[in-house]
Amino acid sequence: MEEGRARRAELAGPTWITAEVQTAGRGRRGRAWANPAGNFAGTLVLPNVSPETAALRSFVAAVALDEAFVALTGRREAFSLKWPNDVLLNGGKAAGILLESLTDKGRITGVMIGIGVNLATAPDPGTLETGAVAPVSLAGETGLHVTPQEFLEALAPAYARWEAQVRSYGFGPIRQAWLARAARLGEQITARLPNEEIAGTFREVDAEGRLVLSTPKGERCIAAGDVFF
Repeated sequence: MEEGRARRAELAGPTWITAEVQTAGRGRRGRAWANPAGNFAGTLVLPNVSPETAALRSFVAAVALDEAFVALTGRREAFSLKWPNDVLLNGGKAAGILLESLTDKGRITGVMIGIGVNLATAPDPGTLETGAVAPVSLAGETGLHVTPQEFLEALAPAYARWEAQVRSYGFGPIRQAWLARAARLGEQITARLPNEEIAGTFREVDAEGRLVLSTPKGERCIAAGDVFF
């Protein structure tokens, strides 16, 4: 992402930037992200994105990641999507997504989509906060050894197809595709916000990408937070 921000002026269109080894990775809210050699670390620099739809690219990326995983493994049932930005493999976290805005004079003009995938190894679960989904690797769960380049060759065209969908038809098709792959839909989950925790039944993701929970106090729509099962 730092490389993408530094090079944005010279990039004429959507551009993937990848690293063989990442030594200063970060996740949401500045959390550390370990990404050793053999895992995938990449950022898609995506210019010309409207401010209203920039945040929805996390759903586009998640669906594209799922498509790439299934294409490489043939294991449709093994993968699911966790709101707002994770891909699960056999219930463990295999990939994460981080969005950062590109701005010009204070206005959002594009977005960078950072993606980390545990292809070869997974981080130590002891480094995670209590209740977080345990990390897993593709190699550890499936025995398949996929290189970062091979993964990019599956992911980049998948993302391009879904990006064309969102630009042509809006968020609707992406939302439906994401919900068809959603983890724990219809089940009890907990959303952790900075100042409260909300437990409820995961009903849907709405047209703005918000998590919709049914709680004893009524329906809650959550724009940002961490989900725990």
